[in-house]
Amino acid sequence: MSAVRHVLVLPDRDAAEDAAEALGDRFGVAEEPLLLRDALAGEDDAEDAQWLLVVEDPDGRLDPAKLDEFAGEWDGWREEP
Repeated sequence: MSAVRHVLVLPDRDAAEDAAEALGDRFGVAEEPLLLRDALAGEDDAEDAQWLLVVEDPDGRLDPAKLDEFAGEWDGWREEP
């Protein structure tokens, strides 16, 4: 399998940080995921920002459906590439 980059969209920073911590335990991800703030178009208010959790999957071993389910635990989802 080839390398894949998964992007999980989470509703707020707390959810993204909690998910990032749980990711290693749940999926055995060795590399720390990247957290990015994604302001919604036209919104300057920090309350209207989603957070992205970018997960590198160099061996393509992570199941996209399981990652989507995982993100759903924090009211998030996995973006389709």
